[in-house]
Amino acid sequence: MALPAAGRRRSSRHVGEGITAPVLGPWGRIGLTALALFGLLPVYWLFATAFMHRSDVFAANRPLFPLHPTLENFRAFFDDPALLHALGNSAVVSSATAALSVVVSGLMAYSLSKFRYRGRNAVMVMFLLGQLLPGALLLVTLYLMFSSAGLLHTYTAVVLAFTTFTLPLSAFLLKGIIDGLPGELIEAGRVDGLSNLAILYRIVLPLITPGLVTAGMFAFMRAWSDLLFALTLAGPDKQTLPVGLTTAFIHEGAADWPALMASSVVTSLPLAVVFVVLQRYFVSGLAAGAVKG
Repeated sequence: MALPAAGRRRSSRHVGEGITAPVLGPWGRIGLTALALFGLLPVYWLFATAFMHRSDVFAANRPLFPLHPTLENFRAFFDDPALLHALGNSAVVSSATAALSVVVSGLMAYSLSKFRYRGRNAVMVMFLLGQLLPGALLLVTLYLMFSSAGLLHTYTAVVLAFTTFTLPLSAFLLKGIIDGLPGELIEAGRVDGLSNLAILYRIVLPLITPGLVTAGMFAFMRAWSDLLFALTLAGPDKQTLPVGLTTAFIHEGAADWPALMASSVVTSLPLAVVFVVLQRYFVSGLAAGAVKG
């Protein structure tokens, strides 16, 4: 038996264009709160360790929260020139990766969405299959390719490697958004005499700004947090923060956990700031890509 309109309104709520979510009861809220607290537990442990004295961190009866908070652990990061240099490298590499991923994935998504040509479906299948392969399997191949091209231990090698693994998801996200754009907009641009590139840059890209921001954020975070490719492809002068933190604080048989946790807090702040500033675009971009794809 169909629910009355009032019942349907009470059983779900509108959260976005084409998206509805059920209204949770008290037990549902309690369950979600418990899951959220469980997910935030590692974050709390990170911050608690960063502000603890070393004697408390390694004590047998370690406290659950800093009894006497200290900033001493943060000095290890700011007093190390190598870590500050690695911070600059991460900013350069992550920003370049985000910019390149947005430009290339935007062009790729527009092509896959609005053009029909031989091999189009094969390209999409290849991208999907490529996502199933662990990145480590391609590391040796990328190393040999960059070495033969003379790009090893350069920013270019690291940026191209990161972009390779961010393109498939970024392209499919933007393709889902472009698929939902009315075809009349593109036809109107052609009637006005615009070329395909002009239509892309003057009509399509302004309409998919949330998706572009989402793709850029994804690429930025992927490049900022990667360890394996930066460790292998970047030289000593081009190493990023994950490599610098591992080298500075993790040694054979020992690790300076308080300093490592404090440095991790510092290096997480740029990601948090980017997410908070662009959160509105991030959420709407994901929703648009999910619904219209």
